[in-house]
Amino acid sequence: MTVKRMDNILIVVDDLEAVKEFFVELGLELEGQTTVEGPSVGSLIGLGDVRATLAMLRTPDGQGIELDKFHTPNAVRFGPVDAPVNTLGLRRIMFAVDGIDAVVARMQAHGAELIGQMQYGESYRLAYLRGPEGIIVGLAEQLGGV
Repeated sequence: MTVKRMDNILIVVDDLEAVKEFFVELGLELEGQTTVEGPSVGSLIGLGDVRATLAMLRTPDGQGIELDKFHTPNAVRFGPVDAPVNTLGLRRIMFAVDGIDAVVARMQAHGAELIGQMQYGESYRLAYLRGPEGIIVGLAEQLGGV
């Protein structure tokens, strides 16, 4: 048996509303939000006394990002909020966009910090942004002729 698709990526956050607004501004759609708790949730994820609020967002092509705000037990921060891209672990999420300059400007107006930009040959323009809670988002715009 093989994997059928990737359903979602989980990001544990402290300020659920700020991170949710960031991804909605980027162009994801809020699919739903709920609170989960109890022994069955705890046994699934290996924690006791779990209570968390989950928000599911989807890209236009159906890829998902699940944002979790843990109320109990408290979330644990590992490393600095503004960790560099070469820090071990999940470091960024990359999205394909059209009009990268406009997307960067819109996200900066929404509080994102531009880390850097470059053009990869004649194929792509790329930008890295740091959003709320240090989340790094990569943007890629495919250039004509590819």
